Amino acid sequence: MAFDHRKYSAFKPVAKEDRRWPDQVIEKAPVWCAVDLRDGNQALVKPMGVAQKQRLFDLLVKLGFKEIEIGFPAASQPDFDFCRKLIEENRIPADVKIQVLTQARPELIKRTYQALEGVKQAVVHVYNSTSAVQREQVFGLDRAGIKDIAVQGATVVKEIAERYPDTDWTFQYSPESFTGTELDFAAEVVDAVNDVWRPDQGQPVIINLPATVEMATPNVFADQVEWICENIRYREHVRISVHTHNDRGCAVAAAELAVMAGADRVEGTLMGNGERTGNMDLVTMAMNLYSQGIDPMLDLSGMAEITDVVEACTEISTHPRHPYAGELVFTAFSGSHQDAIRKCLARRTEGETWNVAYLPIDPFDLGRRYEEVVRINSQSGKGGVAYVLERDYKISLPRWLQIEFSKVVQREAETNGGEIDSHTIHRLFDERYLKVHTDWALRSYDLHRDNDGVRAEVVVGRDASPITLVGQGLGAVEAVSDALAKRFGIAVAVEAYDEFALGEGTNANALACIRLTANGQHCSAAALAEDTTSATLQALFSAVAQTAASDAATTSETGAVAQA
Repeated sequence: MAFDHRKYSAFKPVAKEDRRWPDQVIEKAPVWCAVDLRDGNQALVKPMGVAQKQRLFDLLVKLGFKEIEIGFPAASQPDFDFCRKLIEENRIPADVKIQVLTQARPELIKRTYQALEGVKQAVVHVYNSTSAVQREQVFGLDRAGIKDIAVQGATVVKEIAERYPDTDWTFQYSPESFTGTELDFAAEVVDAVNDVWRPDQGQPVIINLPATVEMATPNVFADQVEWICENIRYREHVRISVHTHNDRGCAVAAAELAVMAGADRVEGTLMGNGERTGNMDLVTMAMNLYSQGIDPMLDLSGMAEITDVVEACTEISTHPRHPYAGELVFTAFSGSHQDAIRKCLARRTEGETWNVAYLPIDPFDLGRRYEEVVRINSQSGKGGVAYVLERDYKISLPRWLQIEFSKVVQREAETNGGEIDSHTIHRLFDERYLKVHTDWALRSYDLHRDNDGVRAEVVVGRDASPITLVGQGLGAVEAVSDALAKRFGIAVAVEAYDEFALGEGTNANALACIRLTANGQHCSAAALAEDTTSATLQALFSAVAQTAASDAATTSETGAVAQA
């Protein structure tokens, strides 16, 4: 049996009964460190060139990142050269601190400092693996041997840094594979490293806890982080950082819970690019904070530029449903979703707290247009179709016509497949409801009110062969219906009628929509005109023109007029 769950064992949870993190609320953004140029880069099939790295670095600076890991200069000549380029060409802003990674090996640490020579401030990030599986199966060392590697590395980091007194150094240590390391041993190694660096004496220190492999649920990781925060020495003098991976698809959740558990700093990449299933997605976590009314301390308003640059530099496409950044992430095709969004947006007043169904944030904040929110396919309903007409053409439809017209659009989508664009929706509406039969085009009307109600005299038809209709009724519609009955024998019964004043930007000022029966046949139509009366009368004539009886009457009358 190839697919056999019995080869795996459940991760042992932390025996912790005094956990406090579940009651914590994130109230401010952590310190961010973008590792796109190192961890993200090493995960690419085709690593970035210098131009791509520079473009991505500049974007990270523009977005507001103050700590950026730029590479592993001791392990890669391109990384070394890029580090030198940034320093020698003075491309690092004064408020930005670059970070470089190195294993806890003396020769690599020495090479790392050579790459950093002349930098104003930097983080030297040293690591070694501490997990049980790495100790036993990779290095063949016991706990003492692993701790000795960490201590020797920390010592070399400190000693070489003293040769460059003009640089403001921050030391960072990661017990790699922290999630697979026994907590007591992880604390022992961290304490040993801090005994060398002595953060209590003023040396800036970051202790980074990486979920090098995501091995359990996010709450277990939070327990691990809280335990370390409670049990290491020098806690008040160091920053606790986390670096979560996405093997279980929970990297963002794990980082968020880790911050609740006491972490001060979060490492990740834009869009989550990283080894295997990826790193913690900085865009997602930052925007999650933003959606809760917390300043993420990053400017992600130009999301299109962010995705463009990341895709160009990594050659990885952004998933269309990627949180906050995907092309379709704010797009609703579902009819019920569209209807709810339309109604919420119609009621919203600028300046109010955002509270719109199905949209956790305002797409406009990320440079997205409302035109992208509601898009139409065969799954869409009346609300979405109505929203598109309102948004793009300032045409508001009554509910009954929304329902009827949405079926017209749905049939088109089912026939042709895929999405129906705004232009097609307007064309369908024009052809089905607004199109005026030449023989039933309104030319002029004259309405007079007397003791018997309204007398209507209406001229319709072609310019060369107009027809005059005269009728009487309580209102204009009833008077014209009377005229149709007298002239053509068409019995009209109006079932629904609505008129709307149109907003600016249209050639007409009024829209009328009407549904009626003509000689027992149901029909509906709409009309645009400069005034509501003209729109109403034209809608009435266009509806009548759709019936078989009116077609027959039109044929007969047209022939009579042609002979006259």
